[in-house]
Amino acid sequence: MANEFDNPFRQLNTDLREVPPELRKRVMNDVAIAKLILDMAVLVTSNYSSILKGLFRTHRRK
Repeated sequence: MANEFDNPFRQLNTDLREVPPELRKRVMNDVAIAKLILDMAVLVTSNYSSILKGLFRTHRRK
C-alpha cells in the first residue's frame, strides 16, 4: 500500500510547463481586478478615523 503513494515533494524538481496565453491573461486580469478592489477599499476606509473625529469635535466660539 505504501508503494501506491506518490511523494509530492519529488514532483517539485520536475520542469515547469508553460501556461497557455489565454489562461495567463485571464489570471493576470483577475489579479488586477482584485488589486483595484483592495486599493479602493483602502481609499474608502482609511479616512474613517479622521471623519469621525471631525464629526464629533465640538467647536467653541470665542
